Amino acid sequence: MKKFITEFKEFALKGNVMDLAVGMMIGAAFGKIVSSLVNDILMPLIAAIFKINDFTGMKALLVDNGAEELNVYLSYGNFIQNIVDFLIVALCIFMMVKAINKLRTATEKKKEEEKPAEEPPAKSDELKALEEIVAILKKEQ
Repeated sequence: MKKFITEFKEFALKGNVMDLAVGMMIGAAFGKIVSSLVNDILMPLIAAIFKINDFTGMKALLVDNGAEELNVYLSYGNFIQNIVDFLIVALCIFMMVKAINKLRTATEKKKEEEKPAEEPPAKSDELKALEEIVAILKKEQ
């Protein structure tokens, strides 16, 4: 049992797991901000453009059974709101990844520029001797 606990501690306290936990917390908070943006700002604007009071209340009557509680509806307003929510999150993630890649490329380019120029490898004695022979042969021709 002690070995299991030790292994679990090593796993849980590794940097990747902690980074993932922090990322999840930030992601949850970011999700709340995006949901608020969609629910409180964008969807009321879209509802005003389409002259709809409550966007999430949009639904289509599929089966009319005479009584309101017996009718069958296709509620598509909330679905549309979730699509808008997803598109905003996807756009934000895309922009963040694009910015990170641009930063990474700039950093790698800077590191390459700072690298000292590599000197050509030193010639071996055999290669030097062969070059001298070639030079002598060229003089004789």
